[in-house]
Amino acid sequence: MTERKKTTQAARKRVRGPAQAPAPNRSQATFAGPDRTAPVKTREAPSDAQRELIARKARTKRSIYFTLGSNIAVGVAKGVGAFVTGSGALLAESLHSVADTGNAILLLWGRREAKTPASPDHPLGHGRATYFWSFIVASLLFSAGGVVSIYEGIHKLETGTGIESPWVAISILLFALGAEGTSQFVTLKSISRRRGKASLWRWLRDTRHSELIVVFAEDAAALLGVVIALAAVVATQVTGNEVYDAVASIVIGALLLVVAIALCIEIKSLLIGESAAPTVRNAIVDFLESREHVVKVAHLISSQHGDSLMLGIKAEMDGKLSARELVAAINTCEDELRAAFPQVVWIFFEPVAAANEDVK
Repeated sequence: MTERKKTTQAARKRVRGPAQAPAPNRSQATFAGPDRTAPVKTREAPSDAQRELIARKARTKRSIYFTLGSNIAVGVAKGVGAFVTGSGALLAESLHSVADTGNAILLLWGRREAKTPASPDHPLGHGRATYFWSFIVASLLFSAGGVVSIYEGIHKLETGTGIESPWVAISILLFALGAEGTSQFVTLKSISRRRGKASLWRWLRDTRHSELIVVFAEDAAALLGVVIALAAVVATQVTGNEVYDAVASIVIGALLLVVAIALCIEIKSLLIGESAAPTVRNAIVDFLESREHVVKVAHLISSQHGDSLMLGIKAEMDGKLSARELVAAINTCEDELRAAFPQVVWIFFEPVAAANEDVK
């Protein structure tokens, strides 16, 4: 009987498992959450360079939105005016505004697509999407508007159709002149904050911001087109000769084609891949060579991806550093470089011994 009790008690112990530790007294229980004495990590405030980059992006987006609103209003007015007056120049300008409106919409879409996070298939992100949509705008919308305007001008020359209610056309064109001028002023203000001391022409040649290039080109072409159309309508009203209106339509179409070709050439280079602007590259080299343990920047490769920048750096480092110190110096350089140039997203840093000056 005693042996049976022992066997039963052993089986119960196997079922119940090991003995449970006594529950701690509530007054002695320890807090299982994060250590309250450990320093709390707070998000660092953005640097001046980071705030300026954010402000630049906001100004660019604001310029596009302002241009979009202006083009919609002007396009509707020109379209109604062309229908009422039968002016070929006004019709060409309405097509110009349609192209500009589509341009702004696609640019905003490209900026949105450029924010898509990096993926295994696109490890450097989608920043160049802005270049693609800018190229589509230049090659399709502007070209189509130009061809249709030239066709309308030739058709007007053949039929000799006159202008009805010319003062309506003149009023609409004066409204368009004010709206397009205001839009261009906003764009130029955004550009002036970026170009610094560089001339406008030099900035347009060196910049990697395709959206501002396209917006500036379309605003300039729109202003010139409105002036041409206004002069043609006034000349037609004064002389009674419809040829001025037809010729203006052809000239506006040719203007659109010239803008399209110029933009395609400029944006094609960005699509293929361009380095950072020369001023940015020089500033990066100067910054790196001012670091404590960097002797000389042997080689710098940069690649622009929309608003983001990739860098490949070969730099001669202080030969007295140990391996651990060298790694720490490189990490410090990268952190300081990103703080000073927030557009730099990817850095590939290769140290080079001072004796290897011929390494490229």
